Amino acid sequence: MILTSSSPVSWLLALAAAVAYAVPAAAASRLGAAAARNALLVAWLLHGAVLVWGLWGDAPRFGFAPALSMTAWLVLTVYAVERQLFPQMQSRWVLAGLGAAAIVLAMLFPGQPLHVTASAWLPLHLALGIACYGLFAAAVVHAWLMTRAERHIRQAEDPHSGIPLLTLERLTFRFVTAGFVLLTATLLAGWLFGETLYGRAWRWDHKAVFSMLSWLTFATLLLGRARFGWRGRNAVRVLYAGSALLLLAYVGSRFVLEVVLGRSA
Repeated sequence: MILTSSSPVSWLLALAAAVAYAVPAAAASRLGAAAARNALLVAWLLHGAVLVWGLWGDAPRFGFAPALSMTAWLVLTVYAVERQLFPQMQSRWVLAGLGAAAIVLAMLFPGQPLHVTASAWLPLHLALGIACYGLFAAAVVHAWLMTRAERHIRQAEDPHSGIPLLTLERLTFRFVTAGFVLLTATLLAGWLFGETLYGRAWRWDHKAVFSMLSWLTFATLLLGRARFGWRGRNAVRVLYAGSALLLLAYVGSRFVLEVVLGRSA
């Protein structure tokens, strides 16, 4: 753990965000809808401030835990938007707990300092890559909701208790498509401008291999849906497999380096 490596401002912002998330997570049954929504909004804003300070503050840092933290923030952003369109969504306390856990993990493992010689475009490239994580994480959440909706239908439960199944399926693949576009752009940027961004040309390390495997998996999923109409459990399994590979690409590699091996690169 390298908690003391974080800047005081980052630490205070993270602590405030974690506490703000804990309120709707721990007191979901006692808070009214408006109070819980306002508490989650405050936590979301503080969480965003933590992420901005971590990348562009006095001592920029990044690693596997900040990447997960940014992913959680993006999933919460998607939830906030969809909650306006689908008021029947009732996962507020679960997402608040996810946000609090992500914040605490990033406090404990704030990552390694970005090199002073790194390109000024590096934080943007990192943000672009993590946006892929957020979109695919949102796709995974919707795929899980889709699987649960299918189970409710098979068990003859109330079909109007959540988002319609076809809507969930459509949203799932929209997130997959958007994530695939960003993943493609991220890989191309790393391949074409790796020396400018990281001070070294593209190389086939564990991160690159897992990233390409995930890209191929998602490409297969989208092609299979477009050409062969893939849907249901088989499509969800491919989505889960691609997401697991993508998680291993950066988060898994950085976890091994930072926590298991205790080094930055």
